[in-house]
Amino acid sequence: MPDESWTLLGERAVADHRIFRVRLDRYHLEGGAERDYVVLDGPDWVNVVALTAGRDLVLVRQYRHGVRTVTLEIPGGMVDDGETPEQAARRELREETGCEAASLERIGTVWPNPACQTNTCHTFLATGVRSVGPPRPDPGERIEVVTRPAAEAPRLVREGEIRHALVVCALAFAGLLEPRGTAP
Repeated sequence: MPDESWTLLGERAVADHRIFRVRLDRYHLEGGAERDYVVLDGPDWVNVVALTAGRDLVLVRQYRHGVRTVTLEIPGGMVDDGETPEQAARRELREETGCEAASLERIGTVWPNPACQTNTCHTFLATGVRSVGPPRPDPGERIEVVTRPAAEAPRLVREGEIRHALVVCALAFAGLLEPRGTAP
């Protein structure tokens, strides 16, 4: 629902970095001053919770420049121009893991950070996942494929081996994280 107390006065492109564009949106808040807000405008993303017939979770280890370390995640990436989120999910699963899924179902959609980002992350559950060849990562990606029993997902998150917020969200959408009780 729009908030009519905010008036967009204009926007200005600042930079284009392929995976996102930076712009400044200038707003006036009713009864307040004018102010610029930084917005990252980029393509939608996909995440794939990939399960084999034996209930193993197919994961990837890769270096992440933002935190300057190797992380354990699920396959995922950007939705390319002209591609549907489902097509992107199948492509990313194949490229990053060398696997294909017997079934693919969208199980959730979130805004990664609506405070400053315009994109959406679509989460898919891939079942009946099996290897069909070697991974084909993009140039500049170094990915190690790792499998863990799906039942280990809560421990991997609890112990900090999986820390990527969108991956934690995807595992929750897939019903792989145990509830911790109610808040006091």
